[in-house]
Amino acid sequence: MATIRRRTLGTTGPEVSVLGLGAMGMSDLYGPADEEESVATLHAAVDAGINLIDTGDFYGSGHNEMLIGRTLRERRRDEVVLSVKFGSRRTPDGGFQPVPYDVSPAAVKDRLAYSLRRLGTDYIDIYRPSRLNPEIPVEDTVGALLEMQQAGFIRHIGLSEVGAETIRRAAAVAPISDLQIEYSLLSRGPEASIIPTLRELGIGLTAYGVLSRGLLSGHWSPDRQLTGNDFRANSPRFQGDNLEANLSLVDALRRVAERHGATTSQVAIAWVAAQGEDIVALVGARRRDRLSESLAAVDLTLDRETLDEIEQAIPAGSAAGARYAAPQLASLDSEK
Repeated sequence: MATIRRRTLGTTGPEVSVLGLGAMGMSDLYGPADEEESVATLHAAVDAGINLIDTGDFYGSGHNEMLIGRTLRERRRDEVVLSVKFGSRRTPDGGFQPVPYDVSPAAVKDRLAYSLRRLGTDYIDIYRPSRLNPEIPVEDTVGALLEMQQAGFIRHIGLSEVGAETIRRAAAVAPISDLQIEYSLLSRGPEASIIPTLRELGIGLTAYGVLSRGLLSGHWSPDRQLTGNDFRANSPRFQGDNLEANLSLVDALRRVAERHGATTSQVAIAWVAAQGEDIVALVGARRRDRLSESLAAVDLTLDRETLDEIEQAIPAGSAAGARYAAPQLASLDSEK
């Protein structure tokens, strides 16, 4: 097995590879995926030294957990740090219920029971609510998670897409390993108050969307047709003039990458990892070739001059369009 350098998530979290694998696209929301290739990619990631695998019980309405469970049966359990989100509710046709996230204490225990069975494990390394429900005090949710931690069903408690005040309230109830939040060259919002709060409290950051749903991959073309339930069809950053403006930013980043013998995606991933030893980047590779490209970012060192070049190519706040459609954005505690 290869070795990728590791970082500890916060002061209480697990030791994880600096690059993690987000498995959502293998089951949901990014168009069709090949299941056998997905399993092969999961194995390739672990073989390469990636130990952090991120999923959600609602990804593919449980399919993603079963896919990972299938992979786990062929691995040692201690090879993988499982990060699982819960709370979003689905409909039989593959949609999402237009109701607040179910992160009640009762839901914590119920959803955890199903996740353990689908994953084929007796514990989850990091368990976290996918979003905040303003009608359910975060203290109640974290209190129930603490009970499950004390019972041995979860090892660490994480958070996702919440703001500084909520982070403080949660951390007052139990140790928090990390916050999962979108963070990339095109999504710099956490830098204002969230990252300083995390560092003050000794909490790590697991960054998803480091390639901005593919925009920063260097593989996106303006005429690409989105099929099935690919949510990017309704994402503001992929629409009309916004897409054109964002791809212009990507072209500028590509020129920086080429000067340093790297690809656009490798520079984008390495930039996230360079923002602090308390930050881990998740990549959403669904195929082994995309995984291989992302893995090369681990060995890419960005000096101060290169970081300045990247900042000039994509200055903070230069992204055209919001990262989610308005109704979704309004529900995010991290945006308030």
